[in-house]
Amino acid sequence: MSVIEFLKVIVLGIVEGFTEWLPISSTGHMILIDGLINLNVTKEFKDVFTVVIQLGAMLAVAIVYFNKLNPFSVEKNEYQNRMTLLLWVKIVIACIPAGILGILLDDWIDAHMHSSFVIALALIVYGIIFIVIESKSFRKTPVITKTSKIDYYTALYIGMFQVLSLIPGTSRSGATIIGAMLLGCSRSVAAEFSFFLGLPIILGASLVKIVKYSGAFTLEEILYLVVGLLVAFLVSAYSVNFLINWVKKHDFKLFGYYRIVLGIIVLVWFLVSSLLNVTTVPA
Repeated sequence: MSVIEFLKVIVLGIVEGFTEWLPISSTGHMILIDGLINLNVTKEFKDVFTVVIQLGAMLAVAIVYFNKLNPFSVEKNEYQNRMTLLLWVKIVIACIPAGILGILLDDWIDAHMHSSFVIALALIVYGIIFIVIESKSFRKTPVITKTSKIDYYTALYIGMFQVLSLIPGTSRSGATIIGAMLLGCSRSVAAEFSFFLGLPIILGASLVKIVKYSGAFTLEEILYLVVGLLVAFLVSAYSVNFLINWVKKHDFKLFGYYRIVLGIIVLVWFLVSSLLNVTTVPA
């Protein structure tokens, strides 16, 4: 493993860890960053690497919220553990739409939707949506102020919003946070439930990619996966706490503006790259 490639893995782990739980699209950032630094591996392994390091982000949430998500905790009474078990039922229900469509459309999305133009468009559109739903004229008083108050129907509807995140650049957390807020959840509840939905979705996506991977991992590739996963885990632990503390004092408008600016930059990059490719094609 060269030092340069090792540093690329660390950068990708940092980007994944920080953006996975923020409503700014981790997949979009990973595709863009990889386009800039270009990890020197096969495309097939790169697809596996991208989703496997998401496991590091998933583990961070699992540890940060271990007690809250543990239905067998000795620190909670019987009623609290039963409510935790019901929370998991709601999480599973919410993951069904994206889980089914994600498996059915995985190859098609990889082949047709992983482009700079699609990412830019998704970044801009959902950035505008964030700004709109946080505007005073649109904002409503939340009716769901605790995660336990989310009912089964609301969980399913939030899960339908999660389907939108199958498009690169949308952001899984962004789609579910928008959906949850539109359905009456407070910012903190929307963010927290989005974290929880990520656990089975990320695990499922990682398993699908690993099963589809036809090659055998080399020692170097295993090191890439381990280092990337560990870095993503450490950074994600910070990212989760950052977002929860942020929504206690601020709204999501800043993320909306960030998405729009980044989307415009990506769109300009896409257009310039396309023009350069056209002008360099031999006659």
